[in-house]
Amino acid sequence: MKRLPMDNTLNINALESVLTTLSDARSSLVFVIDGTNTTTSLLNKRHDYNYDHASGVKRFKDTIFSLQAFLNSRPHIGVSAFEVSDGQDDNTTQAQLSRLVSQARQLRLASWSVMVVVVSDDPAFLSAFAEWSVKGRLLVWSTRLLAVTRIPVTRHRIIHKTFKSMNAIIMTINDSSKYYSCRIFIHLPYTSPQQKPLLLAKWTPGRSLVFSTLLPLFPDKYTRFLQRPTLALATEAFHSSEVQGADPRDSRKDHLAEYLAQGMNFSYRYVHTSDGTFGSKQQDGSWSGMTGLVARREADFSLGQFSLSDSRSEVIDCTYPVLVQYAMILGARGSPEVNPWGFFLPLQPMVWLAIAISLLALPTLTCLLSYCQHTENRGGESWPEDTFTVVRVLLQQDVSIPHGWRWWRRVGLAGWMFAAVVVVRSYAGNLMSVLAVRHIQQPYQSLRHVLDDPHVTMVWQTNTSNVQYYRSVESGIYREVREAEEAGRVRHHRLMEFFNVLNTVVRPGHHVLVELDLVLFIIIGQDYTNTGRCDFYTSEERFLPTMLSMIGQKDSPLVPALSKREVDA
Repeated sequence: MKRLPMDNTLNINALESVLTTLSDARSSLVFVIDGTNTTTSLLNKRHDYNYDHASGVKRFKDTIFSLQAFLNSRPHIGVSAFEVSDGQDDNTTQAQLSRLVSQARQLRLASWSVMVVVVSDDPAFLSAFAEWSVKGRLLVWSTRLLAVTRIPVTRHRIIHKTFKSMNAIIMTINDSSKYYSCRIFIHLPYTSPQQKPLLLAKWTPGRSLVFSTLLPLFPDKYTRFLQRPTLALATEAFHSSEVQGADPRDSRKDHLAEYLAQGMNFSYRYVHTSDGTFGSKQQDGSWSGMTGLVARREADFSLGQFSLSDSRSEVIDCTYPVLVQYAMILGARGSPEVNPWGFFLPLQPMVWLAIAISLLALPTLTCLLSYCQHTENRGGESWPEDTFTVVRVLLQQDVSIPHGWRWWRRVGLAGWMFAAVVVVRSYAGNLMSVLAVRHIQQPYQSLRHVLDDPHVTMVWQTNTSNVQYYRSVESGIYREVREAEEAGRVRHHRLMEFFNVLNTVVRPGHHVLVELDLVLFIIIGQDYTNTGRCDFYTSEERFLPTMLSMIGQKDSPLVPALSKREVDA
């Protein structure tokens, strides 16, 4: 058999075999060619294009005639082709790629789905294009990338760094052997550059496209890893398996990490922060804590849970929210005591006020009505005597009715007697309950109560989004919190220090702890387990609603995979 020449027909047939299995009827195709003489001329083009003199990028107006048959079968597919001219230096090429990616991204935003086909025999160009595509938001995970090249597998380590984390496959054209063929490879995530890519399929003129594995051409390689990698998991404290007295949530975190590791087929190692915090933005623009570890790519992800914020979203990506939490106030309960004014507690202040008004209004009204009667015998009534009668009825004492009382006086007295019975019986029943239960003070039920008391100090967790928020606001109650911090009424501690803070400063009563309700409930429960007493309470007010999630590196495909596991769970 003669060696098959490498011509456009074979290349187009191989490309059509790949595109036929992948293209959606509503998708768009973007072709990118590096424009060098060594690049395989896959596409026959018209010379009808828009030329950008500033960037050197050619954008072709018309469709690609070499793929006309394929495109005729899919009339809804949009096609764009770009060619980067052979630049004089790297800076020129970088400028062209920047302009090209910007124009191609406009097509992606207007399309249902996009596949990018880049044709080049230069590994540096392929790597640069991939990096610029990620930086310019062209190649998000939903965008597929097909690289067509002559680069042999042994040289794939040059493009390994960029292609391993992308939804990309590489079609290598082999025209140096006796038989012409095309092989399709995929670079697996978290593999070393020396490791060979995985062969997905092979195309030959006689057998067309033959798959080497059960995987599709664009497998979701992050949902379940084909090879078990070891991921770095950022954590704020040493775990219970490593040291005693660790974060009370560590056991739950260990279970979640094991669930994710088994479901996604990876192992993990812990990376600890130096400051033991979740992380906040520093004055120099850097990030501390676990957020900083992930942002600097020293860790692949962190379980958190992390509150979502605009500043964090600039450097990391968040999964779907796991739960919504609110900040609350934890304070020490007062000692049980008998309230000397406890006999006022059975009735509300408004009820006491209504009784006092009735004791004054009823005798007054009776006297006025009596003097309005134009009769000679008014029964000898007077305001002091009527007041004395009303008070005797309220105290459940006997009352003698003088001779000559009018019917309306009798009706009024009967109504007051009925009201007095209801009030007295309610008071007696509630008074018994009040005397049986001692009063325990819980003074701080809102953030306003804390701010109005100059003798109490607030404790917040160090370097959290809530701390960063109240330090940035310019008005409202949270500005008052910032002013209280400037006045020395706010302390910051790491999460792992909260148990010690609880016993040393919160239990005496001159400090309160401000934290998410989930953390506070865990702390109260652990303290009850240790002491057998319930010495703390949480406020009625809940504030600073926060959505909590896990975090991963910016633009990492691992984040959507973790989100999918959350939904499945």
